Amino acid sequence: MAGTAASTPHPVLDKPLIRFGKRILERTAPGTAPGEYRILGIHPLTPHIGAEITGVDLSHPIGADLADELRQALLEWKVIFFRDQRDFGPEDHAAGLWGEPEANPFFPKGDRAGVSRLAKDAMAVGNENIWHSDHSFMAAPALGSVLRAVEIPASGGDTLWADMGAAYDNLPDATKQRIEGLTAEHDWVPTWGATMTQERIAALRQTLPAVEHPVVVRHPATGRRLLYVNEPFTTRIVGLGEEESRELLHGLVLQARIPEYQVRFRWQPDSVAIWDNIAVQHYAINDYYPQRRVMERIAIAGVPLS
Repeated sequence: MAGTAASTPHPVLDKPLIRFGKRILERTAPGTAPGEYRILGIHPLTPHIGAEITGVDLSHPIGADLADELRQALLEWKVIFFRDQRDFGPEDHAAGLWGEPEANPFFPKGDRAGVSRLAKDAMAVGNENIWHSDHSFMAAPALGSVLRAVEIPASGGDTLWADMGAAYDNLPDATKQRIEGLTAEHDWVPTWGATMTQERIAALRQTLPAVEHPVVVRHPATGRRLLYVNEPFTTRIVGLGEEESRELLHGLVLQARIPEYQVRFRWQPDSVAIWDNIAVQHYAINDYYPQRRVMERIAIAGVPLS
């Protein structure tokens, strides 16, 4: 009967995308065996996402066998970390090993091809706090990203990554059926364009129009199903009414916030993180005011997703 306690929606239990009980946390795609590593050392930070790599100096030439193991480690762990890489520039092994370097069109340009130097201090308090996938607003989103710590605060400034394969695996079956075959629009204007004039936005639109990607993509290398929507850049689900799109998208983007899908990394000077930008989202914690954090970043050019 209307108005009774029995008919009042429960604020949590009636949310269809909230999963209770045991979670599915698979490191690799179904049917894929874990990698074998004879050259490098693998030290997992969680059982299914994130591993620290030892026995590798990225500033030295990378032979074919080591390159194969590094590529395998990235596919298996989604984000890999290196310490004490003093002579390594992010672009050193972008070409060939990881792919061609690609600059973010909105970051300040560095003095080396594709490299952006990102200094965050008191002028950027809170600006980073949002889960996202790099360059999802482009027709061919970045396949990966490389980040090197130049200067870090005494405390704070960690980065988190979330496994979007796990995010998909743990969706209710009804939701998986609902989103199968749907596409979503990705656009940079609500974020990067927020402080631009309309004239500037119109000029950039010539080369950066809004794009559409599947809500569920298959990883280009492993074929694993991945949830591919994110908070800042995914603006709507194509073909749905405004209210339905907003409700569905809201539930989907929140999946990245579930701790069981995440790994957290504490930076040190000369630490390097390399991540699979299709398989994960990341979140840079801006909790170090008024300290300073300086990073070098490069993205790896991508391909259209399917």
